[in-house]
Amino acid sequence: MSTIHIAAGRPYDVLIEAGLLKQCGQLIREVHAPCSVAVVTDDGVPTHLADTAEASLKQAGFAVQRIVFRQGEAHKNLETLSDLLEFFASIPLTRGDLVVALGGGIVGDTAGFAASSYLRGIPFVQVPTTLLAAVDSSVGGKTAVNLQAGKNLTGAFWQPSLVICDTDILAVLNDDLMADGAAECVKYGVLGDAELFAMLEQGGLRSSMKEIVTRCVEMKGRIVAEDEHDTGSRQLLNLGHTLGHAIERAGNFALTHGHGVAIGMVLITRAAIARGLCEASALPRLTNALKACGLPVECPYKREQLLEAALRDKKRQGGSITLVVPKAIGSTVLMPVPVEELSAWIDDGLNA
Repeated sequence: MSTIHIAAGRPYDVLIEAGLLKQCGQLIREVHAPCSVAVVTDDGVPTHLADTAEASLKQAGFAVQRIVFRQGEAHKNLETLSDLLEFFASIPLTRGDLVVALGGGIVGDTAGFAASSYLRGIPFVQVPTTLLAAVDSSVGGKTAVNLQAGKNLTGAFWQPSLVICDTDILAVLNDDLMADGAAECVKYGVLGDAELFAMLEQGGLRSSMKEIVTRCVEMKGRIVAEDEHDTGSRQLLNLGHTLGHAIERAGNFALTHGHGVAIGMVLITRAAIARGLCEASALPRLTNALKACGLPVECPYKREQLLEAALRDKKRQGGSITLVVPKAIGSTVLMPVPVEELSAWIDDGLNA
């Protein structure tokens, strides 16, 4: 089993191995005494996974109740957050109890935010069931829900007590869910792991699942330890995300997160090359890696649609927004850009 220690303000471990879901109760018991547990999931998570987790928790001495909300970005909102909080209060959970988030990034973000705000904060455990959640959203303590104005605009930094990643669950994901997570894996390769990037270029995602997940989590763990609250180097993890989120919103979330981020990485790389900031060879390598992972590389939306959504990005500070700009595969920089110049960046990304 791979164990990666995340040296955040409240440190915790990420466990990565096949078959961990059946052991989750005992693994959680090692960091939290038996108590009442709210298992939060959505209706996109196969019922047998929730049943397995619940049985393991009960065997380890936990009293378990489950809540299931509707899947999709449209339900990552204040209404679902309110439903979760009311459910926690109805059990009732106390400060000595626990939330277990079983699902993808939407479940983890929403349940984590609910845990952060209920009784001013109770512990929670992440059990990711998608590749995207395993390599990215389950680690680092970012929790949030969407507002009508934009994605992830209300949330909190709330680190989990433990992350349990069962690679058997990831191995049977469908191609779309696998591709969604692959976009974040490619991102880590562009940020600073040339060997990881080469593995993805060669289509090695499924055959090297445990190694790829481990490398991604190790990199994110290092960055989170340096900048837990996203004021400096952690912003590098937003590579492709400013335009990726804009793409998601422009299409009313017809494209999923990973697909939007993939296109966002292509656009920012193309714009950086047009401005002489990035090696020209980065673009064909990036597009080839994304295609090998089953991801799109062309944007279906126009500048005006992207600009409107991007200007609402949570990373905007006053009159500027910080873009993550590639210099080469394995090297990126943070670049604050005046908001009035963002339109030209988008044009370069679409047209260069």
